[in-house]
Amino acid sequence: MLVSQVKNADGSITVVVREEGQGGRAVKNADSLYALAMEAADGGKSLKAVIEAHGLGDAVDLEKAYAEGRLISPITHPDPAHLHLTGTGLTHLGSAATRDAMHKKTSEAAEETLTDSMKMFKMGLEGGKPKPGEKGVQPEWFYKGNGSLAVAPGAALTSPSFAEDGGEEPEMAGIYVISSKGVPYRIGFAVANEFSDHVTERVNYLYLAHSKLRQASFGPEIRVGEAPNDIRGFSRIVRDGKVLWEKPFVSGEANMSHTFANLEYHHFKYPLFRQPGEVHVHMFGTATLSFGDGIRTQEGDVFEIGADGFGLALRNPLAIAAEEEIEIRQL
Repeated sequence: MLVSQVKNADGSITVVVREEGQGGRAVKNADSLYALAMEAADGGKSLKAVIEAHGLGDAVDLEKAYAEGRLISPITHPDPAHLHLTGTGLTHLGSAATRDAMHKKTSEAAEETLTDSMKMFKMGLEGGKPKPGEKGVQPEWFYKGNGSLAVAPGAALTSPSFAEDGGEEPEMAGIYVISSKGVPYRIGFAVANEFSDHVTERVNYLYLAHSKLRQASFGPEIRVGEAPNDIRGFSRIVRDGKVLWEKPFVSGEANMSHTFANLEYHHFKYPLFRQPGEVHVHMFGTATLSFGDGIRTQEGDVFEIGADGFGLALRNPLAIAAEEEIEIRQL
């Protein structure tokens, strides 16, 4: 089941559900997906059962809504400060050739000659998929921002004026709500663009935190339930109506050095991330970047990311923010 949200002319939200390849239907008496998910989490029911209890109404043309700019993020919070955008890195194996090269390097090189990134990757290979009952190694983790930085599908991803780069990162994101009792519940998974500044990151790895404080987009639809073991998708950049760059991207545990469960545990082990009523969009990493192929994006480029079984592709143009004068005042 795929779920999404459409903004109506009066400002209200219509929650839309559908199966892959079929038309969408509005969920009756639903103010938002957030409200439905909290009803499910606090009522001890599945989201599907809650939606079935509400019932389905009119047909909704998602493609038309997308073209009209009425699709919004598939989940929103009434207070954007209580939606968290976070992620993990160095979690994917990449292509077979890259995997072989990395395995060889991590197994043959002396520990002291490895970069911090390679050490982290090696730790994931060795301990990212723990057996049941065991605790796996923790991944690299980063914070992107709150719901104020969540950009709707179709809307522009805006790079700050001071940024050195604005590049796409095609990823899977886990979507979660925290019940009134502080229990994390996963709604499902969505395609995400974990928009980052790769030039800044390459200056020094300790600039990673700076490079990640950027907007992100996810959706347009959430696939409810578990993620497939092998996820196949595409990432492309369109410039002036023509494809500038395109590559397939893969995700799912068959292509990762960590399990989703291990990555989830090391995020939600912190009580800070189990605050009742909050929403989490946690991005799980990638092995495919146009930046790695020497592409430098420019304003007006359009990022397109999609994956089989996850509904409509995610599209966002790139914008550059005007320079701001920041004045710090004394109280």
